[in-house]
Amino acid sequence: MVSRVRVWLNRTYAENVFFMDQLRRNPSDRAVEIHATHGDADSPVLAAADTAELEPEGLSSAAYVEYALAQCRRRGIDVFVPRLEQSAIVAHRADFEAVGTALLAPPPEAVAVFEDKVIAYEAVQAIGVPVPPWWRVRGVDELVAAVEELEAAGHKACFKPASGAGGVGFRVITRAPFSMAQLTGFPSPYVPFDLVVSALKDSDEPVDWLVMPRLEQPEVSVDCLTGPDNRVRLAIGRTKNGRRRGFTLNEQWLEPARRIAEGFGLHYLSNIQFRMFGDRPVLMDVNTRPAGGLHQLSLCGVNAPWAAVQLALGEDPGEMAPPFLGQDYTVVSGPRPLRAVSLPQQRAEETGTLLPAVPAQTSEPVEVTPSGAAGRAIAPA
Repeated sequence: MVSRVRVWLNRTYAENVFFMDQLRRNPSDRAVEIHATHGDADSPVLAAADTAELEPEGLSSAAYVEYALAQCRRRGIDVFVPRLEQSAIVAHRADFEAVGTALLAPPPEAVAVFEDKVIAYEAVQAIGVPVPPWWRVRGVDELVAAVEELEAAGHKACFKPASGAGGVGFRVITRAPFSMAQLTGFPSPYVPFDLVVSALKDSDEPVDWLVMPRLEQPEVSVDCLTGPDNRVRLAIGRTKNGRRRGFTLNEQWLEPARRIAEGFGLHYLSNIQFRMFGDRPVLMDVNTRPAGGLHQLSLCGVNAPWAAVQLALGEDPGEMAPPFLGQDYTVVSGPRPLRAVSLPQQRAEETGTLLPAVPAQTSEPVEVTPSGAAGRAIAPA
């Protein structure tokens, strides 16, 4: 009898309810039990899991690693998919292996390269992957010089944190003055240049920004599955052009993604994003974790989460060419149930911190909330 697999996802994106769904619908019909932890009691990933706990707040990186090891021991975790504190966790891979847990994450050297976008751009440029022009900015004078140089070359300037994820802090520079245009309709990523300069002058807080030209669509996110032997088993591009989404196997996107995944050892699941600069694709970002939209590959007949768990367990799924490419689609939100009752607290003996005891899920949740995204096909243009 094949044993069940116990998988833990720590504080992760709401969209990963679909990641969890795919693990349960694995083609081998192997039993999968999912443990989830989060800082938000209303996260849909807690409701979607078989067992769940609230995470303690305010832990240092070292304390979080101890908390994670305690979770793995107490819950009998076979495969841990870390998002929060990924860098600290992968540095202790041997400790997790000692308690019987495999980490579904790259080695620490690979994670370190892509934590800082400047280091990442320099590293991938060194192996021949094109990147856009960029400036690292920590003050007003550097910002003004970078923006003026970009605008003189005919580009729109934008900036984002040198370290960050999910588009947080991304803004596009405009020379238009602040007006009612910014106060009507939906919020915009455009910010007047004079307001940015003024805010920087008035602030005592340091900034660490990457300034670059605003890149054009299409945006292509290449989801890669890479083994511990550094060989890519699967690479599929997800295209985005406005609301229209699709898939591609065009080598202009896949070849540089494979070069990055194999060259830097981005083991298991990674997501490598490109956009257009002029008439050529350039690297935009690299995520050393599963993408929130990874589940959309199911429209191509692929179950990437399960294949990654197989690799983590030492079971090689082999080369995974998609049997077909799904038609173009759009993304819509849908309701997901929440846990219906409050989570009482209990003391975890392993850490001495307060952790919740989560009751069994009920069949009648009292509240629902939109979360994640699902693919819905749209007719070709």
